[in-house]
Amino acid sequence: MGTFKIEGGKPLKGEIIPQGAKNEALQILSAVLLTPEKVKISNIPDIIDVNKLITLLGNLGVKIQKIGHGSYTFQADEVNVNYLETEAFKKEGGALRGSIMIVGPLLARFGKGYIPKPGGDKIGRRRLDTHFEGFINLGAKFRYNREDHFYGVESEGRLKGTYMLLDEASVTGTANVVMAAVLAEGTTTIYNAACEPYLQQLCKMLVCMGAKISGIGSNLLVIEGVEQLSGCEHRILPDMIEIGSWIGLAAMTRSEITIKNVSWENLGQIPNVFGKLGITIEQKGDDIYIPAHKDGYRIKTDIDGSILTIADAPWPGFTPDLLSIVLVVATQAKGEVLIHQKMFESRLFFVDKLIDMGAKIILCDPHRAVVIGHNFQSQLKATTMTSPDIRAGISLLIAALSAKGFSTIQNIEQIDRGYERIDERLRAIGANIVRV
Repeated sequence: MGTFKIEGGKPLKGEIIPQGAKNEALQILSAVLLTPEKVKISNIPDIIDVNKLITLLGNLGVKIQKIGHGSYTFQADEVNVNYLETEAFKKEGGALRGSIMIVGPLLARFGKGYIPKPGGDKIGRRRLDTHFEGFINLGAKFRYNREDHFYGVESEGRLKGTYMLLDEASVTGTANVVMAAVLAEGTTTIYNAACEPYLQQLCKMLVCMGAKISGIGSNLLVIEGVEQLSGCEHRILPDMIEIGSWIGLAAMTRSEITIKNVSWENLGQIPNVFGKLGITIEQKGDDIYIPAHKDGYRIKTDIDGSILTIADAPWPGFTPDLLSIVLVVATQAKGEVLIHQKMFESRLFFVDKLIDMGAKIILCDPHRAVVIGHNFQSQLKATTMTSPDIRAGISLLIAALSAKGFSTIQNIEQIDRGYERIDERLRAIGANIVRV
C-alpha cells in the first residue's frame, strides 16, 4: 500500500483546475457500448476507478485511442460479449463498483449483461435492486448465481418500453435503466428518477447520439426507444465533489485559493452549505475565489437559534459525498453543527481518527455526529492514519494539512481512486506532501 507523508500547519496559495467528474465518467464511458460508431469523450479524469473501467471496455473488445490528456475515442463495433462469462471478467469486474454500469448498455444492444458482485467503498450495504428491477420491468429475465455472487440479465429480442416507479432515486440505477430503455421498443416512463447533473449529462449525450428523452433534469423521464444510436462528442463536467474538497481545504488551512472553471450552474447546494459554515465563497466568472480565513469562520444557527443540521439528500439536496468534508471543516469552525448522514451506512466511522487528532466530535450513532469547533484556538495534532474510503481519505488528508507537524496516511490507493494526481496538485499550491 502507498503512503502520504504530510507536513501540515502551513497556508497554501494558488489556482486549481478541478478534474473531470468521476461519477459522470463511469456512466458516460459505459454508454459507448450502445453504438458501433466512434464516440469521443474529453475531460476524463485520470484516476484508478475510471482507468479500470477503460481497461474493462478494452478487454470487451472496444477500440480505444488516447488522443490527448483526458481525451479518448471509443468504438464498440466488435464487442466480445462472451468475455462476460470468463474468470478474468469475474475478477476484473468485481474489483470495481462502477462495472455495474455496463449491464444496461450490453443488455439493450446484445440481449445480455452480466456482472460479478461489484466492489468499491466499504460504506455499508449498497443495493443493486433498482438496477435489476428496472431491467426486469423492460422484459429482461434475471439470473443470480449465489455461489459465485454473479448477476445476469438476458432478453430475447428487443426490450419493451413500459412505465416504472423506481423504489429509490438511485443515480446509477436510473442511469442504467435509461441506457437500457433508449434502445427498447416503445415508450418507457421512469418516475422517481434521479436528476443529478451526472444523470442530466448522460441523457444529453444519449440525445446527441440519437436517443429521444424528455424531462431531463426532472424526476420524470420519458424515453421513446430507437433502433440504433450513432457516435457523438461529449465533454465531462468538472467534479463537484473535488470542488467541494478544495473549498474545505482552503478553509481548514486558511489559504487563499481560486478554483477555476467550476460550472457554477451545476454546483447545486454546495456553495450554500459551505456558506452556512461561515466560509466566504466568491463567484468570479465561472471561478470560485476563497480568501484566506485568517480570523476563522463561524457556523450559522437556524433562524430560531437552534444548532445547525447539515444532512445529505438526493439532488437537488446536498450530496452525501461531501458530508465528510463538511465534518472535518467544522472541527475548526466557531460554533457547533450536527452532521446527519442519511443515505449511506458506516460513512462516519472515520471520525475516531479526527478525535485522536484532538477534534471535538460526538458520534451519536452510525448516521449522526455533533462537531464542536475549535475556532483555530487549538490545532489538530499530526498522527498516523489509514484511509478507509475515497471521501474519508480526502477528509483525513485535509485534516493532516491543517495539523501541526508530520502526519502519515496509509492505504492512499483509496484516495487515488477518486482524485487525480492529488499530491502533485497540492504541491503546486505549496503543500508539503510526499508519496512513499
